[in-house]
Amino acid sequence: MRSYSAPMLSRSDLGNFVAQARGKGSLIILANGCFDLLHAGHIRYLESAKMLGGMLLVAVNSDSQVRELKGNSRPITSENERAEIRAALRCVDAVTIFSEPTVEEIIHIVRPDIHAKGTDYTTDSVPEREIVAKYGGKVAIVGDPKDHSSSEILASLRQSQS
Repeated sequence: MRSYSAPMLSRSDLGNFVAQARGKGSLIILANGCFDLLHAGHIRYLESAKMLGGMLLVAVNSDSQVRELKGNSRPITSENERAEIRAALRCVDAVTIFSEPTVEEIIHIVRPDIHAKGTDYTTDSVPEREIVAKYGGKVAIVGDPKDHSSSEILASLRQSQS
């Protein structure tokens, strides 16, 4: 039995989560990604996002979107399992799954105060930066240098099997 687990929210639950958090005076921080195989880079990204000070909502790409982005052999872990694993992290306050090509629809619903992106972006290269700004939010680049990736872990495993 898990001692901590953040809620896994449906699209219809997002509005209530945000309203309750804001009602308590919390900022809303949104982080997103495929998060196929949990690695140190994911942990550092999410912990750094949480350190911005607020409720951390993590949006996980659906299986179909991971296949679009990474190829037919991905994801390794199903969307529900990836969401459950993120929900078990202490720094995460809620998790949702999105199936659109970008996280824009979640941004429209949540209107995050801060949209946290990893160091593989700059504030100018974040695709959703204009939408976030439209709602009065800001983009923050967080985490450590992009020295870790699920794709590299899988490539290393394949190479070690040959």
